[in-house]
Order: sequence, then C-alpha cells, then structure tokens
Amino acid sequence: MTVHDVARVLPEIEVLREHCRSLAVLEAVLSPDWESRYCSFDDHWSEEESMASMRDGSGNEYAIVFSAAGAYVRGFDHESPMSPYAGDGPWPGVLDEVPEVFRPCVEEPAFGDEDGMPVVTACLWRQADGESWSAGTIDFPERGNGDPDGSRYLFALLVDRSPEAFQEWAEDYYEVPVDLAAVRHVFASRPLTEEVVRALNPEIALADLAEDIAGIGYSAR
Repeated sequence: MTVHDVARVLPEIEVLREHCRSLAVLEAVLSPDWESRYCSFDDHWSEEESMASMRDGSGNEYAIVFSAAGAYVRGFDHESPMSPYAGDGPWPGVLDEVPEVFRPCVEEPAFGDEDGMPVVTACLWRQADGESWSAGTIDFPERGNGDPDGSRYLFALLVDRSPEAFQEWAEDYYEVPVDLAAVRHVFASRPLTEEVVRALNPEIALADLAEDIAGIGYSAR
C-alpha cells in the first residue's frame, strides 16, 4: 500500500473529520493520560484550523489539518526508506505537487525538525471544492513489507473505519477489553454519555472528560 491507495479510499473531508473526532474521543476515554494516547484531535489548533494527529510513541506519526481550504495530510514513518533523513530531504514527488493553498502546511514548523526540514514520508490533500484526494507523482522504492512510505501502518484506522477494526486495534494496543457497542455509539457521532464512558472505562466518569470533549469539539450529555 502507498499513499495513492489511501487517496482512493479516504472519504469526503467532513466524514474524515468526524471520524477523527470519534477516534480522539474513544482514546480520551480509554487513555485519560494525554501523553499516552495514539490519536488526538484539536478543534482549535489555530483560529481557522483544526487538526487530527497520531503518535505511536516510536517516532511514527501523522497530522491532518482541516481548514476552509480543505484538508492536508502529512505522515511520517521513521523506518521508511523514504525518510528525509535517508537522503537530502523529502523524497522526490512527496511534496512537489502540493497546491499553493496548502504550502503553509508544508512549511509549518510543527511538521518539521529543528532545521526546518519537513518530516514526511507520505502526503495527500483534498481541496474544499475537490472531488477526490490527491498525492504527488512518486517513484516508490522497494520495501519488503510492501509499505514503502508507511501508509499501510500510519493510516490503518482511517482506511478501515469500522468499529470492529478500532476494537481489534485498541484491545491490542491498550491490552483491555473494548466494548463494541460503545465504539459504535461514538463512531455514529452520538453524544457521549455516562453509560458509554463507563462501558469503555469504568475508572472514569463523563465529568472527568469535560476539558477533552471541549477541545475535541464533540458533544456530550
């Protein structure tokens, strides 16, 4: 799988945004400690932008910036042969065709290292009036696991957006049982309730999540 395969299966921008919110809410319930979470969502990353993000604790990550311009996706697999640290910067084609409207994201300091180099192995975008997701023209290197730019690993929970996929992933990642009905409730963007929270994590209450819920921009009752 490459970023081109991901571009073919990602949903419309608003559907992806709400899915990312749901992932972040589920993670907030399962992992009250923000530093230990895999997926997050900041509804007010800037005055005009929100951002979904993933960090696996091993140096792999993604960020999705949602704005009036559309959505910009940056992924980084630190073991990819396409890592900018394996050559003289980002792999040819990864960023070369990013539209001008998303260039501020390419140059965003939070997405680069201390020297200002973009930390990226996979990039795709969709403009607000666009009909599909796009990625650059890339000559991918060989990689034994068939995942040259890290897309298969990085975007797994965005490609398979089923409650069952999240349940399987979360039970493996957090090593706890995960209630499938509760996951389905959140994936349907229904308001978070005390019952759903308790089903996922009996050690916390809905009130404990007030700040997280507000930051994510999710509804609760």
